[in-house]
Amino acid sequence: MDKTRNGGRSLSTPLQWRRALLLGCTAIGSLLPAVSFAQDAADANGSTALKPIVIEGAGGSASKLDTSEDSKSIVATKTTAVGKMPSDVLTTPATVSVITSKEIQERGAESVEQVVQYTAGVITDYYGSDDRYDYFKIRGFSPFTYRDGLTIGRSWGGVLEEPYAFDRVEVLKGANSTGFGVSDPGGSVNYVTKLPKSERFGEIYASGGSYNHKETGFDFGDNITADDTLSYRLTGKLKRSDDEYDFSQDDENFIMGGLTWRPTDMTSLSFVFDHLGRDGTPSSGGQPRFTHLDRDAFFGEPDYNYNTVNRNTYSLIFDHDFGNGLTFNSSARYSKTDTGFGYAYIFDALGASDLADTLVDRSYFGSRKATEQFIVDAHVLYEAGFDHVETRTLFGAEFNTLNSDNENYYTAAPAIDWTNPIYSGAPVGLTPYSSVAADQTTKAIYLQEDLTFFDRLTVSVGLRNDWFDLKETGTSNGKADISDFSKRLGLSYKITDELAAFASYAESVAPPSAGVTPTTGKQYEVGLKYRPDAFPALITASVYDLTMGNITSYEAPTYLPSTIDKVRHRGVDLEAKLEVTNDINVIAAYGYIDSKIDEPGDPNGYNGKHFAQVPEHMASIWGSYTLPGNGARGDMTFGLGARYIGSYYFDNANTRKSDGAVVFDAAFTYKIKEHTTFQVNASNIFNEKHIANDDGGAYYYNPGRTIMATLRQTW
Repeated sequence: MDKTRNGGRSLSTPLQWRRALLLGCTAIGSLLPAVSFAQDAADANGSTALKPIVIEGAGGSASKLDTSEDSKSIVATKTTAVGKMPSDVLTTPATVSVITSKEIQERGAESVEQVVQYTAGVITDYYGSDDRYDYFKIRGFSPFTYRDGLTIGRSWGGVLEEPYAFDRVEVLKGANSTGFGVSDPGGSVNYVTKLPKSERFGEIYASGGSYNHKETGFDFGDNITADDTLSYRLTGKLKRSDDEYDFSQDDENFIMGGLTWRPTDMTSLSFVFDHLGRDGTPSSGGQPRFTHLDRDAFFGEPDYNYNTVNRNTYSLIFDHDFGNGLTFNSSARYSKTDTGFGYAYIFDALGASDLADTLVDRSYFGSRKATEQFIVDAHVLYEAGFDHVETRTLFGAEFNTLNSDNENYYTAAPAIDWTNPIYSGAPVGLTPYSSVAADQTTKAIYLQEDLTFFDRLTVSVGLRNDWFDLKETGTSNGKADISDFSKRLGLSYKITDELAAFASYAESVAPPSAGVTPTTGKQYEVGLKYRPDAFPALITASVYDLTMGNITSYEAPTYLPSTIDKVRHRGVDLEAKLEVTNDINVIAAYGYIDSKIDEPGDPNGYNGKHFAQVPEHMASIWGSYTLPGNGARGDMTFGLGARYIGSYYFDNANTRKSDGAVVFDAAFTYKIKEHTTFQVNASNIFNEKHIANDDGGAYYYNPGRTIMATLRQTW
């Protein structure tokens, strides 16, 4: 599970294994006194009323998130989005959106962007036909992502994750580095991996649709032993497809296997391996400005048009319940990733009067990146009740090492006639303009404390210190050692058993490159949450004021980083998820953001401008209705959704701006038999077309209409 070599710079595998083992033993050893003290205290004072442990799921504990209902409901009641201990969504003093596997399947979400596009405060698809990364922002900033509470990295520049691997996707709005570590103040996303169950289950499906899309997938598991102590799960997906533009490709191979061992009802150990392979194309190359061509027009180079991912991930998750309210958890993950892309794209600052000249300038752009990461976390959770006070105390430590080699290529490409494109071929003798090897080691300790008084008032405190050890070769930055302390304070008060008010202050810190000041943030937020007893639902309203400093932004044509001193976002989020009846579900969201760049004396003239790709208004609604079966006819479920994306600036200088647009989606599911369903999903059903990105050199349109049909068998 530890790192292998990376360009000759990493430590050898045995040495790295010893480091990881030593760290894990140290973390466990440092927590044993707390375990002993708690058990001794319980024995010595019989009058102390300790809170009973809540067992959630077979072999689970109060420190383990129960996702068993995620395939049956769109409304989640527990979340780990704010920290490493599961909390009641109603009394968590933060704005959280949980997208369950049921919602993901019902809406037919094929990508993370599609998963989160009905979430308040989230904008997606702002780079149009650029398919390299998961392009979405939370409250105006690209988020950090995590898997089972362990850091992956920023969505920008990362890997396109596979949603079929997860039971749920948890979206936290706002700053919170005390929860999982490094983050930006706009928010963060935690992916919760599918793990083996102590029962037999399964599904297999086949899909087909637009752009020669062909796909099959499976997800099944069972007990290996008769006493349910050992279980397995196997999940996979195979896709072969084109994209909406010529000379495109969108292929994927995904396989994930897991084993869970439960030697007792109080202990579980899970091992998960997954492989993600993608073979696609990065972009259509853009379209000339002030033209109105079809989406399938291609102005890149067929011979230099690739986007590949090869990632292997190994994860271990250990839980043990000591009894008397004390639990221990440790998680570790090793991943090795190789990615690369290369393409030609238009960059020609055409004006409306320049279209008589049909030749447009282009550039070649490419990248190759090899990354290895090992991350391990260990923490104890102690829960107790004293008279009218309930306490939850979590203390832990984390170690994360990330090594990467990154080469970038950029040079001029031959111009192309957009009225009669003749392709020139791949570049010859392309050499990198930058080659950077980076080593980053992060060590952290953290404390999370929840105090609940009289089952009404909850006080939540988070403290964390991160130590960053950074080293870069190939740049002038060299080395850096940085220590950063972040904190969070939240209050939640249950006005009634169904209605809670909350307020919070939270900070964030993100790791910089060597020689660069860390990106920091802070947020103030107040809100209300309503969860009726009559039916499953959660309605959240919040107002926030967040500030982000030392921001790295990317501007065309090279998308190299530039720094902005400070950006302030003030906004409102409204969101509702309701299962009104057994047959009617509704998801509704609205977000408002007042964005302002605060950089007095800036020579670029950004001061007082709006931050790029941040719409002032966003809204969405999704509703589904199930018509119960009658006789030979099975249940039929009809779904319809609408997404409004307000206008936003394409650049920080605010010289170019999009138009607002409304996009409609739909779904239909027919239950052929008890375990057999036929489903049709349509995205952008009216083929609405608008400019999602104008980088000053080309247009990139929003995704066009896609229709997918799926036949699914479950057991």
